[in-house]
Amino acid sequence: MFRKLHDPGKAALTVYIDNLAVSAEAGESVAAVLLRQEVGWSRTTPVNGSKRAPYCLMGVCFDCLAEVDGVASVQTCLTTVRDGMRIARQGGKRSLSA
Repeated sequence: MFRKLHDPGKAALTVYIDNLAVSAEAGESVAAVLLRQEVGWSRTTPVNGSKRAPYCLMGVCFDCLAEVDGVASVQTCLTTVRDGMRIARQGGKRSLSA
């Protein structure tokens, strides 16, 4: 959907989205990296499973929620990437343990 306008060169980091290695740049938001992927959505809604992607990019709409390093419902537009970060798209309703 989107692409970088320049090559990050030595500033390139590796993050993992759904266990696939993806190149990112230091200082970039997780949402920006998600939007550059062929599959740009970050979660599905709990009611009907429709796909949501980063929208406002300033922490207001909550459409960019994803699991980051094992923590669910992280606002990816407010989260800066770091080398080795694990990102997983969230699907549907959360399950609660008894």
